[in-house]
Amino acid sequence: MPTLEGKTVAILATHGYEQSELEVPLQKLKDAGAEVHVVSPESGEIKGWKGKDWGQPVKVDRVLSEVSPAEYSALVLPGGVINPDILRANDEAVAFVKAIFEAKKPIGAICHGPWLLVEADVLKGRKVTSFKSIKTDVVNAGGLWEDSEVVCDQAIVTSRSPDDLDAFCAKMVEEIAEGRHEKRAA
Repeated sequence: MPTLEGKTVAILATHGYEQSELEVPLQKLKDAGAEVHVVSPESGEIKGWKGKDWGQPVKVDRVLSEVSPAEYSALVLPGGVINPDILRANDEAVAFVKAIFEAKKPIGAICHGPWLLVEADVLKGRKVTSFKSIKTDVVNAGGLWEDSEVVCDQAIVTSRSPDDLDAFCAKMVEEIAEGRHEKRAA
């Protein structure tokens, strides 16, 4: 397994994130040696969504208004329906995603997480996947949508659902470790 020693990764989330789509990448990235921060517009704790009800909270490590994209080697955008819908309406969150993209750092988005990539206007001409219900949004934003477990196009890593977490996490670790983001075209 590649090592992420010396790398710091942000997981941008708010209330209503899909429980597993935050917790699994958080653990896998830490296991690979990265320092991982849960970044949110609010401080304290944010509550996940699990199945058909609220899940367990997670501690917010850093408040979005107090971080800089320069602090991070990569960004993860968990899904769930509520979390990315709230964040895509938050100008500061969208600007953070766009800045990470413009710095050519790896970005991983799973399930409904690509809604933030749509809002940041970074999908034109790139291969991407997502939860099937937002396929039209991705296509309308210029993304080349495909129904695959994991899709990576110039260090933008996307997956469809919690069923794809193993492949998603493995590809994120690989992209962060290899520094492939440096090859991304603007």
